Amino acid sequence: MDITPGPESISQVQSHPHANTDKLLEHLHFPKFKHEHTPIVNVNEVVDEKLTIGQKVADAVAANMGSWRFIIIQSILLTFWIILNTIGWIKHWDSYPFILLNLALSFQAAYAAPFIMISQNRQAEKDRITAQNDYITDTKGEQEVSHMMEHLDHQDTLTLQIGQRLEAQNERLVEQEKLTLDIVQRLEEQNERMKVQHEEMMAHLRRLDPKAE
Repeated sequence: MDITPGPESISQVQSHPHANTDKLLEHLHFPKFKHEHTPIVNVNEVVDEKLTIGQKVADAVAANMGSWRFIIIQSILLTFWIILNTIGWIKHWDSYPFILLNLALSFQAAYAAPFIMISQNRQAEKDRITAQNDYITDTKGEQEVSHMMEHLDHQDTLTLQIGQRLEAQNERLVEQEKLTLDIVQRLEEQNERMKVQHEEMMAHLRRLDPKAE
């Protein structure tokens, strides 16, 4: 009985791993996502570029009036004003109860409040633009993170499939190895039988014709 594997079966065994590899590569499709990023915007620079002269003046006035320097300077001026008009060193241009001083402070308060409100409104607009920019950035970041998680889940699925296919391929290789060992063992047994038959035939020929030696 001839149990030697034919060339067709050998070629089929040899080409089988490559066929599995090709089929495996066909399943490696990753989800695609458009990474459309808007340009990075520095809100401070954008707002500063759009400032009008009035807004710049309002910011300067609000910044100066909201500082310790303004409080100290105004306190010194008021102190001198009161002392000079009390002792009359130069002239009582604003005698007690300092009506002119009260009028000057009223004018100052009347004009300071609008300046401060203009600056606050501009700052509120800047904060609104900043919040909108942060919202857009956070939304885009959430989309990116969601896509990354989806991509990782897809990779986990592919890794599991690859592991299963490799395990199945390993089982097939083990079976092929067993089959090959069985074929080799059978060939060895057949070879031993042929040797025994050859020796028996030679012994039989020697018995029939002793001169054949």
